[in-house]
Amino acid sequence: MMRFPIFFLFVFFFVAGHSEYSQAGPFRIIGYFAGPLKRVDSIEVGKINTSHFLFPGDFKDGHFWIRNAEDSLIIERMIGMKKRQPQLKVMLSLGGWGGCQFCSAGFSSAAGRKKFAQSVRAISQHFQTDGIDLDWEYPAIAGVPGYHYEAADREHFTELLKEIRHYNPPPFEISFAAGGFTKYIDSSIDWISILTYTDFINIMSYDLVHGYSTCSGHHTPLFSTAQQTESTDHAVKSLIRKGVPRDKLIIGAAFYGRYFAIQEGAPVGLYQPGRFDHSFSYRNAKDSIGVQQGFIQYWDAAAQAPYAIHLKRRLLATYDNEESVLRKTDYALKEQLGGMMFWQLMDDQCREGLLAVIERRVNQYQKKRP
Repeated sequence: MMRFPIFFLFVFFFVAGHSEYSQAGPFRIIGYFAGPLKRVDSIEVGKINTSHFLFPGDFKDGHFWIRNAEDSLIIERMIGMKKRQPQLKVMLSLGGWGGCQFCSAGFSSAAGRKKFAQSVRAISQHFQTDGIDLDWEYPAIAGVPGYHYEAADREHFTELLKEIRHYNPPPFEISFAAGGFTKYIDSSIDWISILTYTDFINIMSYDLVHGYSTCSGHHTPLFSTAQQTESTDHAVKSLIRKGVPRDKLIIGAAFYGRYFAIQEGAPVGLYQPGRFDHSFSYRNAKDSIGVQQGFIQYWDAAAQAPYAIHLKRRLLATYDNEESVLRKTDYALKEQLGGMMFWQLMDDQCREGLLAVIERRVNQYQKKRP
């Protein structure tokens, strides 16, 4: 097995652009994949524009090391899919929640950034991949408790992208996963400076009510409400005001949901004191939040998002479903954004799940165009 030095956890995904829906470029459908080798062939290549594989690995002597041969086989299997679907692109992604413990320190020096950019080139040339996706959670602000961060991360992130582009010129693509919440948007990134080096930006418009929240709410709403500012639309409009072109923005859907345990004495519902309990996959939604399990399902017309409550267990479930994903897709098309992405493929139904909803809507839109 070849072992490549790389700074963090990284993910693989492939991207296929649909036909152009605007002069700006193709509408991308980007989906992360975090599963074993045996599940790679279950990916519906004709529907996806992106699949991400989350790599287990170790940080050693300033490098990230791929742990086992299966990881390399997954990359090779994904590259092999391009024979059936030539427009697919396979990109490397790295970081993720918990995967950037050493990002701030590792990217604080020109030498560290150069070393990383060169390792990206080596890996991409070996596997014949098409790009890199950075998921640093988060530059310049607190992410995982205890992980180091500093204000200078903001500038270092720009310099990192610049260095990666220097060693990996077009058609190699560069993207990054952006926090969808206000503090990240205002503090983590110098948005104008990164545009030269970035092909597209994946907005994580989910986990907006997260595992450390002390109040329930929608974790992936389309629109803001009187009680909750953070939303997909709020993130998009904020970034446009900061000068980010619409066609560089990819909005995120959640193929998973979150349970919040509501504090005793409070009404079981949205915007109530409580704590994150655990997550569930959309593919298991009927067993997780079905009426037979005692849940009552609701639709929030203001947020354009579903939620469900279990009165006896004092649980609120927040998630995406077919209707909310359809409306997010319509929003991305109407606003002429760069596309849709989601976390993650293993949480979807094998057939006729949320990915199929996105793909059908995009095809319907394109057929209506002259």
